[in-house]
Amino acid sequence: MRILLTNDDGIHAPGLVALEKIARALSDDVWICAPEYEQSGASRALTLSDPLRVRRLDDRRFAVEGTPTDCVMMAVQQLIEGPAPDLVLSGVNRGQNLAEDVTLSGTVAGAIEGMALGIRSIALSQAMNYFHD
Repeated sequence: MRILLTNDDGIHAPGLVALEKIARALSDDVWICAPEYEQSGASRALTLSDPLRVRRLDDRRFAVEGTPTDCVMMAVQQLIEGPAPDLVLSGVNRGQNLAEDVTLSGTVAGAIEGMALGIRSIALSQAMNYFHD
């Protein structure tokens, strides 16, 4: 199974590192394409007026100066060699994506873009307690 990972917290985010470990337990065909910089709250924004700069970190890992939607589109249409992914996993987001916040989430947008391209997709978020007793 070919899996594409993305997120909105950036290419070096701890949630993406955790998701990669999970994905590699499921498949040896894992590709990663995530924003170079944090894109929280980007929703389904596209980069239209600036060039998309892509940095190859290794054979199957790319950082894009763009949004999660840009990352999924770029990976599926330009970067992944061979067939399209069977699954897009977006996350793990730092924080909850609940209620009306779902419409703002770049993490959710990454999964929506995968679905728009005809690929099964899942967005993952982690609920965190920001208040300590």
